[in-house]
Amino acid sequence: MKYLLLGAGLQGTAIAWDLLRNAPDTAALVVCDGNAGALDALASRLDDDRLRTVRGDVTDGELMHRLMSDASVTVSAVNYWYNADLAAAAVAARSHFLDLGGNNDIVAREFALCDQAAAAGVTIIPDCGLAPGLAGILGYHLATGLARCESVHLRVGGLPAAPRPPLNYKIVFSVQGLINEYIEPAVVIRDGEIRTVPSLTELETLRFPAPFGELEAFQTSGGTSTLPQTLLGRVRNLDYKTIRYPGHCERIRLLRDLGLCDSDPVRVPGGEVAPRDVLASLLEKHLRLPGTDVVLLLASAVGWDRDGRGVTRRIRIIDHEDTEHGITAMMRMTGFPAAIIARMLAAGVITARGTCRQEEVVPAPEMIAALSDRGVPVEDWTEQEPQGV
Repeated sequence: MKYLLLGAGLQGTAIAWDLLRNAPDTAALVVCDGNAGALDALASRLDDDRLRTVRGDVTDGELMHRLMSDASVTVSAVNYWYNADLAAAAVAARSHFLDLGGNNDIVAREFALCDQAAAAGVTIIPDCGLAPGLAGILGYHLATGLARCESVHLRVGGLPAAPRPPLNYKIVFSVQGLINEYIEPAVVIRDGEIRTVPSLTELETLRFPAPFGELEAFQTSGGTSTLPQTLLGRVRNLDYKTIRYPGHCERIRLLRDLGLCDSDPVRVPGGEVAPRDVLASLLEKHLRLPGTDVVLLLASAVGWDRDGRGVTRRIRIIDHEDTEHGITAMMRMTGFPAAIIARMLAAGVITARGTCRQEEVVPAPEMIAALSDRGVPVEDWTEQEPQGV
């Protein structure tokens, strides 16, 4: 199997690690990035003859066509705004394509390529990370395992193992993607209809096993991906919320209400500046903290089993950083699912063509088994009588 990976950042590193360490049928992996230092660090870290690095710009159409034409599968781990154009390039080069996604408008542009991709014999799967990504696959799996499903609730968070002020949070993925999650509307199913609700609303408390205890969760955008369209007419309610330590939502809401998430420039002494750019720079400066991280996931489906009994099916994951290999929990839980899906495409496990909804084409049992093989603890249980999250 030959793979092309775009991006040698944190998630790209995890994807490359997995394709080389956990996929023995990988014949070649090409990693393209504009940062020579990141490529050198990756090559040194992995030290694998199957790996080749290329310094280049993902907006270079000629370069992308050449690299994609030699790859069975192209994986994008670059900023989301490049993905629609990269997906189109992959179709032209007849390479399967998947990305980490995170933006509904970009995903819509990728779905507009569906007929072209199908005609080229190519599969495009957007949003293949953690959330969007794995959370939706698990939610769909739980919902469709019930005779009738009333509600699906997805709760996911990447947190520092040891929280510290001012936000009890550390940057574990793209800061621009993080801000988007906090300011764009969240897509839900309410009373059988697709709706949007503002992010940073509908605050709730939930509990995880010690040492976490009581946490909070609130609406954020992007986490449901295509799941609302897939489950519309099959469930009455669906939502996704981000998990944080208590108090985080209130602090972020204050920053937003002060205008620090706005993209429109404001005049300051010496010129103009976009408040969002200032906030992003400050978050990068103050929240690139030492210490390990943890990813918490709780997917729940409430409904009735085939015997007519009311039940709640749940899957819970508590994954910690791999300190031996220097792979954070967020890298593992975002990069590993993407690498597993890439391998499914290359191996022919996924046969659908065109632009596909991940939850419909990625077999959840195989995904769960692959994660378990990588040391990710997946708990799955059923409780009698429907319960809220």
